Amino acid sequence: MALLDILVYPDPRLWNKALPVEVFDATLGKLVEDMAETMYAAPGIGLAAIQVNVAKRVVVIDTSEHQDRLQVFINPVLTGTGKLVETEEGCLSVPGVIVPVKRHSEVHISALDKNGNPFELHASDLLAICIQHEVDHLDGKVFVDYLSQLKRDRVRKQLLRDGHSSGKSFDKRKEHVTAS
Repeated sequence: MALLDILVYPDPRLWNKALPVEVFDATLGKLVEDMAETMYAAPGIGLAAIQVNVAKRVVVIDTSEHQDRLQVFINPVLTGTGKLVETEEGCLSVPGVIVPVKRHSEVHISALDKNGNPFELHASDLLAICIQHEVDHLDGKVFVDYLSQLKRDRVRKQLLRDGHSSGKSFDKRKEHVTAS
């Protein structure tokens, strides 16, 4: 297993959209293992492949107290079923920043496991919030996109001040991530 580099906001590759996984092989298995190791080491509770510069619809999540219940979602499709609630969110790609975001309190998830087997899941509370956050990444959206431009500028300045970002004003349409 290997630790992967996590892209940091405002890296333009964070706004690329991930492509569906079509091949379920050892390469995918290694990606899932490396993503899990990276997420746990960060430490975090969720990680999307796009955050490690892989444009595939792959998410790993572990919201358990002891981080011993890894969940893998390949090609996830969500349907929001609960009311919208505002929660405080953080992100491994936006280190040290916590902002309020409105999300569905419950979601229905259809996905594939790492072997390509389909499954469905009804999620609520933290898992529902986390899966929505990670699927946003797959769809080319970062949680700070829900903020006003003024607040996004403040986040960028905070990251620059804290040494996590180049501080450049990136055009998210100019760079593309590889679909390896």
